[in-house]
Amino acid sequence: MTQLGPDLPGDYAAALTTLKSLVREAQQRAQRVVNTAMIELYWNIGQTILERQVTEPWGSRVLDRLARDLRTEFPHMKGFSRSNLYNMRAFAAAWNGPEPIVRTPSGQLSWSHNVALLSKLDDHELRSWYASRAAQHGWSVAVLEHQILTRLHTRSGAAPNNLEARLPGEGTDLAREVAKDPLVLDFLGLTEDAQEHAIEEAMTLRMAQTLAEFGPGFAFVGRQYHLDVDGDDFFVDLLLYHVPSDRYVVVELKAGKFKPEHLGQLNFYVAAVNDILRLPRQAPTVGILVCGSKNDRTVRYALDGSAQPLTVTSYTYEALPVDEQATLPSPAAITAALEHDPASPLDA
Repeated sequence: MTQLGPDLPGDYAAALTTLKSLVREAQQRAQRVVNTAMIELYWNIGQTILERQVTEPWGSRVLDRLARDLRTEFPHMKGFSRSNLYNMRAFAAAWNGPEPIVRTPSGQLSWSHNVALLSKLDDHELRSWYASRAAQHGWSVAVLEHQILTRLHTRSGAAPNNLEARLPGEGTDLAREVAKDPLVLDFLGLTEDAQEHAIEEAMTLRMAQTLAEFGPGFAFVGRQYHLDVDGDDFFVDLLLYHVPSDRYVVVELKAGKFKPEHLGQLNFYVAAVNDILRLPRQAPTVGILVCGSKNDRTVRYALDGSAQPLTVTSYTYEALPVDEQATLPSPAAITAALEHDPASPLDA
């Protein structure tokens, strides 16, 4: 922290804070401009290669030479490798509509994001779907790849819920944002027989990825969040906040198969959070039960009897390919990290 001398004006600290913000904003704008210019350059290079290949023998030998010549002419610029020229060609071929590339969602993403979209997806509509959401929600490349590999487009808004019945007029749209099924928790590095406490600890350790898996706009409030109900103590597994809809979200974890009585506890917690924590300006609290497996018909019967807006989702550790699973941290590594420094910063 900057140490301020006694001879400085009283408003100096406030002015310094304002100027720091202005500098950071200018840096971010400059980075966006540079990134946009690079994306446009790479698309133009790729388009030039495509156009030449229509009428001229621009094969691998010519691209090898082109890569060498560009590196020689611009030695301080990275990105002119042979493989990246092929990426540029694929990029131009994938985004070849009438709209300039800089006005597309892909134009708002980094080159690494675009390479991930090209390498992980063959369908143009899906590329557009994931590019749009990555740009809108600020996903990192790792989060984007995770969402693609776990087929987010098939999971959004799929979990059984009673949101529209309990929150008429907003429940349907809210379900699209919070009712994902299943949650793919491969990144926790746990086995199928992990108990609630282990899942909860691992989620906390990898909170950034956990929030990204729940969906965009979630913020972490607390783990084992204490509720004092007239002297009786209760503890919510995870308390989140959904910023876009301005509401608390109570998350309860059950390692085994769904049982109707699970919703009784969650129903109580949602009611308590509404009464104890929720401010008048805030939207009604929603509950999410995360369980190991479920019978959807049993879930729907149980939801019909719940007074609070709830959704029930399962989780899986097996949605990623085997080679991707092999790169995950082991349960022992997560346990060791927790025991080494329980107060360590959350993993970003």
